Amino acid sequence: MVQRITIIHVRKNTDSNVNDKLQWIGNSLGLFNPRDKNQSCFRIFIVLLKHAKQGQIISSDYIAESLGLSRGTVVHHLDFLRGNGLVIRDKGGYILRENSLEGVLNFIKRDVAATIDSMLDIAREIDSRMG
Repeated sequence: MVQRITIIHVRKNTDSNVNDKLQWIGNSLGLFNPRDKNQSCFRIFIVLLKHAKQGQIISSDYIAESLGLSRGTVVHHLDFLRGNGLVIRDKGGYILRENSLEGVLNFIKRDVAATIDSMLDIAREIDSRMG
C-alpha cells in the first residue's frame, strides 16, 4: 500500500488550547483542508484519537452518527486518513494506527526515516554510477 505523508512547516501559535494544538499538528501533516468548512476530517480524527486510547475499533456509521455527518463524508475522510497511513481498517471498523497521538507521530517519523534511508541508498548508487 502506498502511503502519502505530507509535512508542512506551519507557524505554531504558542498561546493555544488543546484544539488549536491538534489543529496545528493536523495542518503540519497536511490532513486538514481549508475547503473542509465543517472541519469534518479534524472532527473525525479527534473521535478516532479518543477511541484509540482504549483500543476501540469504531465503524463509519458510529462516527457519522456521533458527528452528525453523512456516512459518505466520513468514509471519504477515513479513506484519506488511511492513505496517509494514520488509520487502519480492522474487524469491520477503523482505528488509528497507534493508540496515542505521540505514537502516531513516532510511527510517521520512523516511516519517513526509513523512506529517506532507502532514497539515500539509491542516490549513492546513482552517484557512483554517474562518476
